[in-house]
Amino acid sequence: MNSPGSNNALNRSMQGLWTTHRKSKMNINSLPPTTPPTPDEKPSPVPAEVQEDPIASAVASPVNGKRKVRSSRGDESSKRAKTSSSPKDYVVPTARIADLGGVKDCIEKLLELVAMPLCHPEVYLHTGVQPPRGVLLHGPPGCGKTLLAHAIAGELGVPFISISAPSIVSGMSGESEKTLRDTFDEAKRAAPCLLFIDEIDAITPKRESAQREMERRIVAQFLTCMDDLSWDKTDNKPIIVMGATNRPDSLDAALRRAGRFDHEISMGVPDEEAREQILKVMCAKLRLEGQFDFSALAKATPGYVGADLAALTGAAGIIAVKRIFKNFSEGKIDLPEDLVTPPQQAELDNTQMPSTGEPSAIPDDAMAVDDPNSFVSQPDTPFTQFSTLHAGSLARFLTTHPDPLTPEQLAPLCITHEDFHAALSQVQPSSKREGFATAPGVTWADVGALASVRGELQMAVVQPIRRPDVFAAVGITRAAGVLLWGPPGCGKTLLARAVASESCASFVSVKGPELLNKYVGESERAVRQVFARARASAPCVVFFDELDALVPRRDDSMSESSARVVNTLLTELDGLDSRGGVYVLGATNRPDMIDPAMVRPGRLDKLLYVDLPDADERAEIVRTVTRTVPLEPEARPLVEDIVRQRCDGYSGADLASVAREAGVVALKRSLGRIEEMENAAGAGAGAGGGDIQVWVTVADFDEAVEKVGPSVSAAQRRKYDAMRNRFAGLPVRGRREMAPEGGAEV
Repeated sequence: MNSPGSNNALNRSMQGLWTTHRKSKMNINSLPPTTPPTPDEKPSPVPAEVQEDPIASAVASPVNGKRKVRSSRGDESSKRAKTSSSPKDYVVPTARIADLGGVKDCIEKLLELVAMPLCHPEVYLHTGVQPPRGVLLHGPPGCGKTLLAHAIAGELGVPFISISAPSIVSGMSGESEKTLRDTFDEAKRAAPCLLFIDEIDAITPKRESAQREMERRIVAQFLTCMDDLSWDKTDNKPIIVMGATNRPDSLDAALRRAGRFDHEISMGVPDEEAREQILKVMCAKLRLEGQFDFSALAKATPGYVGADLAALTGAAGIIAVKRIFKNFSEGKIDLPEDLVTPPQQAELDNTQMPSTGEPSAIPDDAMAVDDPNSFVSQPDTPFTQFSTLHAGSLARFLTTHPDPLTPEQLAPLCITHEDFHAALSQVQPSSKREGFATAPGVTWADVGALASVRGELQMAVVQPIRRPDVFAAVGITRAAGVLLWGPPGCGKTLLARAVASESCASFVSVKGPELLNKYVGESERAVRQVFARARASAPCVVFFDELDALVPRRDDSMSESSARVVNTLLTELDGLDSRGGVYVLGATNRPDMIDPAMVRPGRLDKLLYVDLPDADERAEIVRTVTRTVPLEPEARPLVEDIVRQRCDGYSGADLASVAREAGVVALKRSLGRIEEMENAAGAGAGAGGGDIQVWVTVADFDEAVEKVGPSVSAAQRRKYDAMRNRFAGLPVRGRREMAPEGGAEV
């Protein structure tokens, strides 16, 4: 029976083998050490069966009925001694700072925190100043954190150790901590060096919310390793640890204190100028046609990060290749005659011939089986049958051009500005998946009337985003909050979409009730998450639709959960954390239900009443909504007269419904004529009915006005007029306004 000591030694031996296996699997950018045997050492003979079985090699053959166990501690210490004296060859990243764009401020900060300590440590030794130990890069996914770390290491040329945080975690107890210690020991042996840990939040979560004790031990071990990087413990050799994460708030607080990750660099969503620089860097190696407008393309890509722009350039290249290959196959691009081989020309002629049963005009020598250039004779020619069935597809080009294209054939291949615009509809920005909405395709031209409200929004949101330096010159540095209120259907949501489109900023649309959750604390967390994402993508416009459902008036009848949501939103609007470039728009048709603290100065301090349109504004709205309606030339002024005289109290949504109903009436009349023509001419004349032009007449609008009535009643209009006087601070004339139909006082 084996003694307990032998069993423990066997476990240590197997653990050592497991450690060696994991070291080979870790993503450390270094070659394995090669330690040649010394002349004094003689290799001990190992049996063949032990060589084949690595587990059996840990235990020697039994001697005198007992197992003779090798000491794992002595072997481990000798291995460490050999490793410390062996040289390492590190792979220098190929990325350079010139490959980056739009991160000039981040590069300047990294040169100060990383390049100076690694390249000139004597400056810090002479002055006695402790250099930084850790730099934390955080920002949304795809903004270039990992690429920036590799570019800095590639420029400096120092040893670069890059590991992924999840590769440190092991299933065996104590193995994760040992792997972490080995990684930092490796960095100390290679000092001065740069240690980069990607997705660092996977191994350093907050200890108070950790689910397992192993996670707490890993965090404690990481903190200890960071403290061991002081200069007195590394022989005055600098070691800089860089971490990257898109969840900085999930890191343990002790890790972000001074002396560890004491410097943090935020890499947010690039603005328009940064996107233009990124596109110029990415397109420097592309073959572009003519003058390329990078500024217009950057303006059309709000919310795109660097990874999205890289995907955009790839999609544009694919579109360009498909377009040019299709032009080749369809004959829109004429190739020189000497570039088209006779077999290819014969195949083209054969494809274009009608199937009449006659023999094709292909030379006999082209049908030779032993002809290597014969196209028809090769049974493995790709897409031959498919290109015959679908002559206009890319398969025809692949069939007729099996060989690599010549430089003369590649000369017309280039990417145009239209290819990039076509790729915009295929590439979805990452921010849209995170709850953001791209800039809506709504401009001021799509908003009829509302000139005064548009002017206020222009000065409150659009111009501060476009010209922040001009507003800062007069002391306006805080983002404004605007509350749009009024009767339903007057265009409040349309105005918010137009503001986001005109300002070319990121746009977050939040429906009031969608943030509410039945679980305790989830609603408040959703509110904080909205503002955190908006701050990371500044400048950003956050639009709260139906705001009264999210922040109702606080009183004794209000539930505790709803009160916490209101308090959280008030704190985010002006609390200890600055909003920065986050502009908040709210919309509601019940301002009397909103908590009064929301509309005080500093929060939603600008209240804009979106009223029902008057006669001239109704005509302008109808002119806007009927731009795509086929009105008779002489009917447009008559239609405007109809809405001036007969549509009193109609909102913008009501007028759009009138125009849609008029189109339906006209289409119903035209379909009747088409059916009459089909019945008269027979079944074969059905195709000719589509040639009839459908016109919307004045009579159609007359009928539509009779069908569609105003959505806001006269009693509701009087109520909104009373609320307008109250919220505008105007004195009430003569008596207190009462709500209609015996309602509560307004």
